[in-house]
Amino acid sequence: MNDRIDPADRSRRRLLALAAGAGAWLAVRPARAAPDDLAAAIRMYAGGADVRGGGVTLDVPELVDNGNSVPVTVDVDSPMTAADHVAAIAIFNERNPERDVARYTLGPRAGRARVSTRMRLATSQTIVAVARMSDGSYRSHAVDVVVVLAACIEGDV
Repeated sequence: MNDRIDPADRSRRRLLALAAGAGAWLAVRPARAAPDDLAAAIRMYAGGADVRGGGVTLDVPELVDNGNSVPVTVDVDSPMTAADHVAAIAIFNERNPERDVARYTLGPRAGRARVSTRMRLATSQTIVAVARMSDGSYRSHAVDVVVVLAACIEGDV
């Protein structure tokens, strides 16, 4: 048995190792921030009102293998009575071509302020859920999501 490695084979191995390392770096690199666009979309949805954190739970995996179908659930702490209920829930993202992912209208007869969907993620980014309460106040929760295999890339995202 020959213990000597062919130089061409060594070069191939080195190239494959470099490609794998570069691919892993590209897959988990943080997204370039676009906070102004995200903040503007949320500000427009809230009509310029103050959006404060708390009372909203955005359940989305923080590490996603494939951005083509990411489960998202939003729960809002509310008694869902006629006097105190969630009127609407919106989901926004930082890096997809469209910042506004989904909007839901609720009322006290919904019984529970919970919505679920699946979304596509173009790359690693921040996802934000915003709830509009019946008194006109807004609550939110944000989660940073790392996407290994990106989806819905349209040009430079």
